[in-house]
Amino acid sequence: MDIGTLSLLVIFGLLALIAIGVPLGFASGAMAAVIIFVNVGEHALGILLARYYSLVVTYSFLSVPLFIFMASLLERSNIAKDLYDALNAWLRKTRGGVGVVTAIMATIMAAMSGIIGGEIVLLGLIALPQMLRLKYDQDMSIGIICASGSLGTMIPPSIVLIIYGLTTQTSITMLFQEAIVPGLMISGLIISYILIRTRLQPHLAPLSDEPSLTFKEKMSYLPGLLPPIAIVTIVLGSIYSGITGITEAAGMGVVATLIIIFGRKELTWFLFRDALTRTFKASGTILTITFGATTLAGAYSLAGGPTYVAELILAYDLKPMYVIFMMQIMFLILGAFMDWVGIVLLAMPVFLPIVITMGFDPIWFGILFCVNMQVSFLSPPFGPAAFYLKSVTPPHISLIDIFRGFAPFICLQLIVVIIVMFFPEVTQNFHEFKNP
Repeated sequence: MDIGTLSLLVIFGLLALIAIGVPLGFASGAMAAVIIFVNVGEHALGILLARYYSLVVTYSFLSVPLFIFMASLLERSNIAKDLYDALNAWLRKTRGGVGVVTAIMATIMAAMSGIIGGEIVLLGLIALPQMLRLKYDQDMSIGIICASGSLGTMIPPSIVLIIYGLTTQTSITMLFQEAIVPGLMISGLIISYILIRTRLQPHLAPLSDEPSLTFKEKMSYLPGLLPPIAIVTIVLGSIYSGITGITEAAGMGVVATLIIIFGRKELTWFLFRDALTRTFKASGTILTITFGATTLAGAYSLAGGPTYVAELILAYDLKPMYVIFMMQIMFLILGAFMDWVGIVLLAMPVFLPIVITMGFDPIWFGILFCVNMQVSFLSPPFGPAAFYLKSVTPPHISLIDIFRGFAPFICLQLIVVIIVMFFPEVTQNFHEFKNP
């Protein structure tokens, strides 16, 4: 079978399997088996297994379950609630203040663990009832929670950046360093949007009738900021200072979180066991998707797929930025239907060689990809942020209501995609960017 026909078979076969409900890991694994037996031969199965094994035993891969475990511990403790109360004490009399508090809290939580799902659920439990009680606009409240809650995609220690770095053999530390500005840019745009819109339309965020706190009362809430700041400092400080690598920093973060929870007298066997259970489930899902997507990417590579796609794209003699733009459109489309892990593992072996051939920096492209994947968390029909939030919303809020609140925030994210694409200097903090 020629490579063009094989490529179409892979695309339509994968879409068909996903459409009938086959999980991505099993669907991509099945298509990998088809490619091997049709075009390469069963002797290549050992090569694919070796490819998967070499990825999952990479030392940095261990940071993924460690960060998930840390996020699960934080979600079950009251650290996040105390953080919310501390921020709210200072901003409660600001119009749109609860929304701003939610965005700031999400930014800090993203810098603590880099996990998205648990953060959205946590914000849905803590912030959404407060905003609805104060008669905030429902659509705006939902959008704030889901857009802010997905900041873990961009702000280090992002799991998306870790998987991208492992897949493309790019420096994860460098990716973390370059992602800071775009991540804070998205956070800043969300906060600015809240403040500007609520001043133009005050009815969207009525001021609280609760009495103002004195300066002394506000200061009494500040201890609630100390545990999150300590964890962020330990994790990111140890990475950026060069004291430890990613995996060691994740381990230190877990230990610090356990010590803080124990010191707050919140550490129970039930909390510890539940956090472990969640970690095993989430890690198992990632490993399953990784197995299927990695074997499919490996099988397609053995069949000559990446070379075929590269020659096909470069044959049109398009300007390099047009090619990058086309790739971003493809990522947006894939992100509406597929998990980001699968997109990284399936698309990068094909796209990254083209990006490097055109003279672009793979670190910049990784940051651009991660901003794009943040859009995918809100993209209908399968935007995972909506389903995370739906699991904790009141019954009267439907999935359609949730997706309706996403539109302005998707636009904010797309603005950052455009900025990073056409102004790569925003990621040029620690190395020279090569622009053809």
